[in-house]
Amino acid sequence: MIQLFIGFFIANILGYGGGPSTIPLMYEEIVERYKWLTNEEFSNVLALGNALPGPIATKIAAFVGYDTYGLAGVLIALTATIVPTVVLLIMLMNLLQRHRASPIIKGMTLLIQPILAMMMFVIIIQMSRDSLQTIGTLQFLLIGIVAYWALMMRKFHPAYVILGAFLYGGIVLPFFMN
Repeated sequence: MIQLFIGFFIANILGYGGGPSTIPLMYEEIVERYKWLTNEEFSNVLALGNALPGPIATKIAAFVGYDTYGLAGVLIALTATIVPTVVLLIMLMNLLQRHRASPIIKGMTLLIQPILAMMMFVIIIQMSRDSLQTIGTLQFLLIGIVAYWALMMRKFHPAYVILGAFLYGGIVLPFFMN
């Protein structure tokens, strides 16, 4: 159970910028290091978690904690996810408020943005591989283009796009996979 705490502690303590930035770190701990979930299972949890209200990190932690150690796992994973962040938030916000005009602080926060973007890009590549192999290039591109159109052009809420993908995957996609 200590591994559960350590895995979520590391992912969330280093996840600068909130939920999206913790996803690649959580992926590393959950799928690569401890193998609590497969890549496909992680993708499913991530998709479902994004469709539900609330912070993504706590939803993933709760699921993985429950899946590995039951209710005790939920408490451990959520504690490792929430408590360090709350403590650090209070400490760092006090520090940043005192030094918010500092060019060093501004530079540090700007430097992290390209790193976060690259981390998200890497996890997109990793998750895309499995999807391409499972559903094929044509379906992958079709779903990706429709999702882009819905999110960027029509400004649909991501939950509706994910729900649409679930419906498409459950109703239409099985006919193409046989």
